Amino acid sequence: MTAHVHHFHLSLLIMLIVTASLCVLAVIIKMKNKKGPKLLEREKYNSTLTEKMEEVQKADSNIFNIWPYVSKLKSAKVLSKKIKDNDLIYKVYRDSSQKFEHILLSTEDKNNFVSIIVNKKRKKTIGYSFLDSDERYLNKNIA
Repeated sequence: MTAHVHHFHLSLLIMLIVTASLCVLAVIIKMKNKKGPKLLEREKYNSTLTEKMEEVQKADSNIFNIWPYVSKLKSAKVLSKKIKDNDLIYKVYRDSSQKFEHILLSTEDKNNFVSIIVNKKRKKTIGYSFLDSDERYLNKNIA
């Protein structure tokens, strides 16, 4: 009889180890699939620009809600947590087709920005890009 009890306990122990291993594996897979902010390649970024990028007033209520994405950028240490949210938005530009919005965020270096690119028609964030003050819509190519 003790052999049966011993065999039963061994079976329970094996089941416990297998179950725990599967749980750990599931957590690892979920963490790997967790989507962080996406840094856009230059080609993709350029495809969201048009000849005339129009500056939009920051007070415009039609600006895309970027704050959940800003939190992800801060968590990924793309943006500094030192800059207060009310000082974060530097400028907002919209392409002439009203499809894309580029929201420039201030960084600790006043000549560099993080731009969040939004597809307004699909109501989703495409990604972000690093910009410097030489970028096209920061210089005289705005409507």
